[in-house]
Amino acid sequence: MEYSKLVAVSGLPGLFELLNSKTDGAILRSLDDKTTRFVSTRVHNFSHLESIEIYTVRDNVNLVDIFNAMETSTEKLPDDKNADAVKKYFEKAYPDMDFDRVYASDMKKMVKWFSVLKKNNVEIKLSELPEEEEEMVEVAEEAPAEKPAKKAAAKKKEPAAKKAESSDTAEAPAKKPAKKAAPKKKAE
Repeated sequence: MEYSKLVAVSGLPGLFELLNSKTDGAILRSLDDKTTRFVSTRVHNFSHLESIEIYTVRDNVNLVDIFNAMETSTEKLPDDKNADAVKKYFEKAYPDMDFDRVYASDMKKMVKWFSVLKKNNVEIKLSELPEEEEEMVEVAEEAPAEKPAKKAAAKKKEPAAKKAESSDTAEAPAKKPAKKAAPKKKAE
């Protein structure tokens, strides 16, 4: 089971493995009881665990970073029903979390989800980018350096009217005259 195929579904407790998607929903397998069922997108929203980010005092971090911090923490996992214990746990396990914007219910979910992932021996890591996407990322990083050169080259180009005058070919297409605006009506 891959971490990239796991989803949380609004209105349903626990985590699910995405088996197949359809136009009006998805076929999911529960990680808790291993039951398979169809879930409609008309009623529920799906959130891939890979796409979930958590507020911190600096930049937002992916849920994987929180789970990795929980895994390396020496603190014992708290009871997910006790909000104060869960908050104290995260203050020690991941002190950079923005506790004003991350609700106690979200922290409880993270503890529950982490327990489910450990119980099912899921390796907690983000999926690798395919080679095409990596190349696109590299090109996007190089693009800002190329833009000033393109602007400088564009400034050196002659205006279109001067190009037409300097071309010696008789086959140049004739330009249509520009349309004139209709005369304005005078207000009376």
